[in-house]
Amino acid sequence: MNNFFLEDIINKKLSSNEHDDIVPNGLQIEGTAVIKRIITGVTACQALLDKALFYNVDAIIVHHGYFWKNESRYIHNMQRKRLKTILSHDINLYSWHLPLDIHPELGNNAQIAKKLNICIQGNILPYVFWGSLKNKITGFEFAKQIEKKFKKYPIHLYENAPLHISRIAWCSGRGQGFIKQACAFGIDAFLTGEISEETIHIAKELGIHFFSLGHHATEKDGVKSLGEWLHNKYNLCVDFIDIYNPA
Repeated sequence: MNNFFLEDIINKKLSSNEHDDIVPNGLQIEGTAVIKRIITGVTACQALLDKALFYNVDAIIVHHGYFWKNESRYIHNMQRKRLKTILSHDINLYSWHLPLDIHPELGNNAQIAKKLNICIQGNILPYVFWGSLKNKITGFEFAKQIEKKFKKYPIHLYENAPLHISRIAWCSGRGQGFIKQACAFGIDAFLTGEISEETIHIAKELGIHFFSLGHHATEKDGVKSLGEWLHNKYNLCVDFIDIYNPA
């Protein structure tokens, strides 16, 4: 498949032009024109690039790519090594950030709902979903369910929270800043990737269950699902590479 055609079909699938992002979405670094083998991953770190060389791929698709608005414009040290690896081996680097967080089918938040059997009811904010559980369960039961599905036990705050959970809001990645808006909407629990110092107090004082699973854990299923979609629809050879990250 042509590298720019691949960019076009994913942009259309994810409706990329509808999102104002802090990072460019699509083909960030052009490589070989013909793509036969692809790997996907969460972040375009050096470990993932090394895997790309090992598997001799033509393209890498990630959720966290390069050229963020708050990044330095100088190409030194770590960034130089990363770019040299990509350019010297003629690899295409693709990245989709917000479009891959909120897509209703392939997105990170949609995949969280699918894994945890949450019925999506709508959005509190563009990046914050809310839904309901089929049956009420205790916060501890829900934490065990999260552990079972994600192979990782979450940080669970529950002081002053109700015993059972039925309405839940969630946001993949760095979503702890939306906890107040979620609580104002009326929920029993909030799940996200990261946690901050003030989150402890907010969850306690607003009386909800709060679950922090890690940024990486909440954002690996979107890009993995995108790769599976490419394989099933276009018969492309795509492998997901999970570079361990506890955060």
